[in-house]
Amino acid sequence: MPLPAPRAILFDLDGTLADTAPDLAAAANFLRAGRGLPPAPYETLRPVASAGARGLIGAALDIHPGDDRYEELRLRFLDRYAANMTVHSRLFDGIPELLSQLQARGLAWGIVTNKATRLTEPLVPAIGLGHTGCIVCGDTTPHPKPHPAPLLEAASRLGLAPGDCWYVGDDLRDIQAGRAAGMPTIAAAWGYCGHTEPAAWNADALLHAPLDLLTLLA
Repeated sequence: MPLPAPRAILFDLDGTLADTAPDLAAAANFLRAGRGLPPAPYETLRPVASAGARGLIGAALDIHPGDDRYEELRLRFLDRYAANMTVHSRLFDGIPELLSQLQARGLAWGIVTNKATRLTEPLVPAIGLGHTGCIVCGDTTPHPKPHPAPLLEAASRLGLAPGDCWYVGDDLRDIQAGRAAGMPTIAAAWGYCGHTEPAAWNADALLHAPLDLLTLLA
């Protein structure tokens, strides 16, 4: 079934708009180096990049929330990442053109990410994301995704009903949050996607490249 025409497109950040995994993986391998361990393969770390510190520390060191030293490692990871988060990060191919096309069509766009505000605010302009209608971070509302609160906040900031917004993300939590918020959802298969197939997420659409989004707007 065709999706209802949107008035705005909301995007996840890491793994959807921006390929930030190289710098996130480097912060995880910094922790391994501190323990005298060799770097973990990038192919092991990339799929969990959308899960942030929790996913990367788990993949790199098999240490998880609630384990001894997890919180210490989380803070070290975040400090290292904050100091080096624009070394290799860049927009995915097609994203600048996609955003230009959305603006040309009079559609608003925004960012809804679980990344903390202190990391998101400097990263967004540094990698060339400008003119966004709103930015909602993981600590903007009391609950991060998969709770719908961040998406509802974004719609409110744009002055739109949730159903007038599409949400595009590369993680199952993105699709769960969008569905709970009453938004059409689009799985970004060009992103990190965790360890599950995005075709199984029950998104309203599955796309393999950013510019494919334009075909849904035709």
